[in-house]
Amino acid sequence: MWKLKIGEGGPWVKTCNGYLGREIWEFDERLGTNEDRAAVERARREFFINRHHKKQNSDLLVRLQLAKENNFDYFKKACPKEKTASAAVQRAVCFFSAIQAKDGHWPGDFDGPLFCTPIPIIVLYVMEMLHILSSEHRKELRRYMYNHQNEDGGWGLHTESPSSMICTALSYTALRLLGEEAYSKEDDEAMYRAREWIHDHGGVTMMPSWGKLILSVKI
Repeated sequence: MWKLKIGEGGPWVKTCNGYLGREIWEFDERLGTNEDRAAVERARREFFINRHHKKQNSDLLVRLQLAKENNFDYFKKACPKEKTASAAVQRAVCFFSAIQAKDGHWPGDFDGPLFCTPIPIIVLYVMEMLHILSSEHRKELRRYMYNHQNEDGGWGLHTESPSSMICTALSYTALRLLGEEAYSKEDDEAMYRAREWIHDHGGVTMMPSWGKLILSVKI
């Protein structure tokens, strides 16, 4: 399972302030109970099914972790149910108490711009350092990009945006660098639709600065 480490160090991470405010996801295959893993998989499955209608992930995996640390049942939402002003205030206090980190702040994911993830992957490839990404990191990076792929096969500038050439080209290239193949429609519809979107909207000729890199991974 993945765990969000708050205010701690990690591989390749430096600090000048004792890691104040630092948030790092770390994978530990021994972490969590069977119930914890089932809750994570349920959250992932529900998000994937509804990803085209509810595009924000609401930091759900973070909230599951923090709610457990704060002894709060996130799915049962054990807060007052009455439709009164005082009950509404109590629910708000209950909810924000459940997702507060141990150091007092509220962690939040910056998941809007979709060009932020592919670029570091491409940079690592250019620097011949992709090996620093573990198999679990690669799996989650692929999952993240697939989760935010639009229905037409492309990716937008942000999670709510229509598909654009720059983000589609970047995401497709990053996925190829992470080991995804240029599948046919029968093998993997997601990669096929991404490639078709690029072709249908002008291909690499519209993106000369990225065209060479896209061609280098044999689109």
